[in-house]
Amino acid sequence: MGWVMVLLPVSLLIFGFPVFLILIGTSVVVLVFFMDVPMSIAHLKMFGSVDKLAFLAAPFFIFAGELMSRGGLSNRIVTWVLSIVGGVRGSLPITAVDSCAFFGAMSGSGAATTAAVGQVLYKPLLKNGYSESFAAGVLASSGAIAVIIPPSIAMIIYGGSAEVSVVKLFIAGFLPGLLLATLMAIYIHIYARRKNMGITQIFQFREFIRASRAGILALMTPLIILGGIYTGVFDPTEAGAIAGIYTIVVTMYAYKELDWRGLWEAAIRTAYVCAQIFIIIAAAGLYSWLLTISGVPAAIVGFIDDIGAAPWVVLLVINVLLLVVGCLLDPTSAIIILTPLLVPIVLAADIDLIHFGIIMVMNLEIGMFTPPFGLNIFVVQSVLKAPLAAIYRGVVPFIIINIIALGIITYVPEVSLFLPSIIGP
Repeated sequence: MGWVMVLLPVSLLIFGFPVFLILIGTSVVVLVFFMDVPMSIAHLKMFGSVDKLAFLAAPFFIFAGELMSRGGLSNRIVTWVLSIVGGVRGSLPITAVDSCAFFGAMSGSGAATTAAVGQVLYKPLLKNGYSESFAAGVLASSGAIAVIIPPSIAMIIYGGSAEVSVVKLFIAGFLPGLLLATLMAIYIHIYARRKNMGITQIFQFREFIRASRAGILALMTPLIILGGIYTGVFDPTEAGAIAGIYTIVVTMYAYKELDWRGLWEAAIRTAYVCAQIFIIIAAAGLYSWLLTISGVPAAIVGFIDDIGAAPWVVLLVINVLLLVVGCLLDPTSAIIILTPLLVPIVLAADIDLIHFGIIMVMNLEIGMFTPPFGLNIFVVQSVLKAPLAAIYRGVVPFIIINIIALGIITYVPEVSLFLPSIIGP
């Protein structure tokens, strides 16, 4: 039975079947041909998988992200960031990195962040002399930072799957996200100096004040969301709902850049995305239960105990696995499928689940812009009309930078665990 649960999904994935059909199909085959249990167990396990309070936050943040990308917040954020870093060599692509980190702190979605910031900065990057490959690489990789910067939808899914505190995950993701953005900014600055790229207008306090006044309502969004969560005023689910309401008020009535039609389209898009996520969660819940009762996780843990693998070796193997999986599956699918399988291994190696959650999200963040199937690659291609070959060339140095950051985060746990240890609820 174990071989069927491994080989059948891989075969169906090669033939291009949707992930939820692969998981449901495999589970049905196992239930019908290898187990003597009533089929009603499938309904119970699938419903139980989505019946978790932590998952309620995801639809709210997805909805808020849709509104933000349609309602003019990205333009104001980019203008504000540029008013700060202007005059620095490479300031325009550095603005892309910082803007994506800031926008990610509001939306939690890598794809939405890439599209929103990319539409504002892609053409200016080209006009300022940056190549198609560099501009596309910066935007595809920068947008993925939203996966690790709180409030991250991927962290919400991991928290629900691993049954750990989403608030602690949010706190733990702050320093790793800052580390990654800093490393990318350093590389961009060095690249711009070597290529002798032009600089934008130098910092002017008057321009900074003007940009701050114009974007104050947008800039307050992450402060309201994260400030409320970290101070305990509301939990992540309530924060998502407040983010949605606040974004409606700002985009429709303050900035007046979103009408009722846009609101309806955002709601429809949110329902579509949530349906995709939750049907995968339900299918993966059944599949993970079958894996567990078949003894696969226990067998892997036993194998690791038998060979006496050190925790650093376990983490190295898991990182390689996740990097490969991240190139093939979106973060949500990968987290839902692999978390029940990997958590027993991680616990057996005495690795903190909060630390591991950041490692897992970081790996899958890299997969979002890693060829051939990284989601952000196709966002940049479809939304910004960048050539696929140019995107592939452009992301290579940023993949290397992200892997360096992953190594630091993996083997220096304090990067992830320092803030939860002093701020944690």
